[in-house]
Amino acid sequence: MRGGSSRGLGLPATPDPQFKADALAGLASSIPAIPARWLYDHRGSELFEQITELPSYYPTKTEGALLAEILPELATVIPDGLAVVEFGAGSSTKTPPLLRAIDPAAYVPVDISGDFLEQSAADLRKVVPGLAVLPVAADFARPFDLPATVDGMAKLGFFPGSTIGNFVPRSATDLLRHFRDLLGTGALLLIGMDRVKPVERLVAAYDEPEGVTAAFNLNLLDRINRELDGTIPVDAFAHEARWNDILSRIEMHLVATRDVDFTVDGQAFAFTAGQSIHTENSHKYGQRGARVLLLAGGWTPLREWEAPGGDFSLILAEAQPNRFAP
Repeated sequence: MRGGSSRGLGLPATPDPQFKADALAGLASSIPAIPARWLYDHRGSELFEQITELPSYYPTKTEGALLAEILPELATVIPDGLAVVEFGAGSSTKTPPLLRAIDPAAYVPVDISGDFLEQSAADLRKVVPGLAVLPVAADFARPFDLPATVDGMAKLGFFPGSTIGNFVPRSATDLLRHFRDLLGTGALLLIGMDRVKPVERLVAAYDEPEGVTAAFNLNLLDRINRELDGTIPVDAFAHEARWNDILSRIEMHLVATRDVDFTVDGQAFAFTAGQSIHTENSHKYGQRGARVLLLAGGWTPLREWEAPGGDFSLILAEAQPNRFAP
């Protein structure tokens, strides 16, 4: 999911080259857009944690209640002694009850925000003493290596929060195949998927009156200013959440409220009033659509659990051996 400028903090010694490339290319595109993963610097990660506690942001609470309900059943179908690999771990708030229920040998939280990840890992070691916690600072959508410690262990991928919804279907399929390649044949995947529901409720979850999601979105511009020597007037942009019915997704945009010129890394950009930077998607799935997506990504659904009213689902899938023919 999810300004004034912070340039006074100074530029980092080595700005992330991929962030720089994505920001420059995205701002120059005919349809300006920046990948959602760059929303999650340290400040962005903190703001997202605040978002998950807001009354209108239903996904975290709904998924958490559903996970707590199914833990006894999960404990009977997930073998002990495996390595749990959580993609986009954040603060790992949902994870301790799962780890206690299934008794793994190791936990590998993967997150793009390295300093935030290290603090979360330190906190988790206190909550689940004796468990090997092996954080990996990486963009989980790109190739990375798991710690050598978990080589040879059976693995459970954990991908909660409906984060899969941030990816367009083609990219989501590629991501699921990437997870399969990383975890290996025979691995399990526990994934959360948000469901289609009334538009008013969807929009309210991504544009709440408290303004935390707006701050989360606008923080991207602050990050560009701080890390890429940007001169973006953050107060010239406003957060907007839109429901795109044909694509079944909430979109987050940063919309220019006036004509504005600025530079990033010395390159000049101009936005007219009403033009936007597309920063995030959150696709919502029906029951059959969720299963087809998993199958396209190489994962065979084994069990599925629904929250009351069909608001949210958790699906356990397996990377079964490829078959020669149906």
